[in-house]
Amino acid sequence: MKPAEAYIIKQPEPFKSMLLHLQLLIEHTLPESHLEYKWKLPCYYIEKRPICYLNQSKDYVDVGFWHSAHLTKYTEHMVSENRKVVKSLRYKSTAEIDDALFMNILKEVEKHKNKLFLT
Repeated sequence: MKPAEAYIIKQPEPFKSMLLHLQLLIEHTLPESHLEYKWKLPCYYIEKRPICYLNQSKDYVDVGFWHSAHLTKYTEHMVSENRKVVKSLRYKSTAEIDDALFMNILKEVEKHKNKLFLT
């Protein structure tokens, strides 16, 4: 088993279920993306550029998006907590995950990937 997959499988419930659900949404929406293990976290990449990471932290799952300055839609759903580059979505349960919203954010990433790759 690859380290990124092991990270997800080793998480306690309900975090494991949330991570698996998010993984499915990412891979369905961005089939050209691939999962790597960087900075001790599962990270999705398109080509060699990081797109987002998955992290179980405290009592939630954090999905962080790099280069979020280029993402202009759906930012009201994201948390920045004084971070300059990364904005994230946070979930405390699988029921909180709005599949359509999450997939729309991923499509926005896809739409702007050329800009993301230039910075």
